[in-house]
Amino acid sequence: MSVYLKYMLFRLTLIYSNRVAMDWLSRMFEMMPVRGRLDLRCSYGAPWRIDQGPGKSDEIPYHVLLAGSAVLENPAGGRPLRLTAGDILLLPGNPRHVMHDGSGASPLPARDRASLNFTISENMGSDERLDLLCGHFSIAPPHDRLLRSYLPPRLVVHAGAGAGQKDTGTQLAGLVSLMRGESADDHLGGRAMLNALSTAMFALVLRLASETNDAPRGLLALAGHPRLAPAVAAMFNEPERAWSLPELARLCNMSRATLARQFQEKLGRSAADLLTGIRMTLAANELKRSSTSTGAVAEAVGYQSEAAFQRAFKSHVGITPAQWRKTQGVSAQGMMEGPAVPADIKLLDTAESASPRERRSEGQQPIPLAARKRSRRDVA
Repeated sequence: MSVYLKYMLFRLTLIYSNRVAMDWLSRMFEMMPVRGRLDLRCSYGAPWRIDQGPGKSDEIPYHVLLAGSAVLENPAGGRPLRLTAGDILLLPGNPRHVMHDGSGASPLPARDRASLNFTISENMGSDERLDLLCGHFSIAPPHDRLLRSYLPPRLVVHAGAGAGQKDTGTQLAGLVSLMRGESADDHLGGRAMLNALSTAMFALVLRLASETNDAPRGLLALAGHPRLAPAVAAMFNEPERAWSLPELARLCNMSRATLARQFQEKLGRSAADLLTGIRMTLAANELKRSSTSTGAVAEAVGYQSEAAFQRAFKSHVGITPAQWRKTQGVSAQGMMEGPAVPADIKLLDTAESASPRERRSEGQQPIPLAARKRSRRDVA
């Protein structure tokens, strides 16, 4: 097949995928897949303490309180956060974090035992017991940077009826119930089920958080603003288009100035910043899995100038497209330039927008490697 035909096939595939009707959150997960994993189920009686993180740079830790309560310390020294049964905690900032029972007593040692699909950690405490699922979400670089930059450093939602404006809280409670059942014993296919449920939980948590009246600044607040939804969906579904602020404003039935102000207030960034992040995410995917030239990828994601694309990519990812391709094991040797397809991706009202960690408990042996231990715990 000729280079030209290969390029046209690549271009048509990208355009077609962007034309399929899809909500923006689904499109985002299609662009940057998230993989969930359950690592540990804790059953502790007071006094207990968990000291965890930071994890790997591409991970977001999560904790699900099935029963009992916990106190999450504020690493900045602020007021601690009390968590109760049904709460789900995500830490997109991936910090070191400390959770405890709130008694202030020295924690008792915990005993860890590896099951077939995860690790169970228990202590001999006899008071009200904490039942806690601990895991993480993995987002491959450079997508973790985009996702993390638009999420709050700490996110808490409550799974249960009435938790959201719709029925998302009930759906999330049902999913957590399935995770509880799967982690109660070793079932055939249990690991696959638990990891798949963890992945689905990530999407439901973001959906529920976007439905609350106090959605944190970022994509979640943007998603909860119905007047901005057409602009957000348009950029996610047609990122290669040369969107202008007036065009996006017309989609939302508001003035250009109002659109710009709303993006800054809700997202903390401009529409141009969001569009650039989407384009660079798509470009990183194409550079990783295709043999198409850098120039062809630039044109396919909306850049008329390859030099402008190179600058934008390095600014966003930290390395050049060629270096990124090399790190992904794709050789650029023999690449040939495809035909030019003019498509300026900048927002026309802006300047050149294209311009085994071990888990250790006090007095306790390291958790077996097969269980993938992820934190240090001092537990009572």
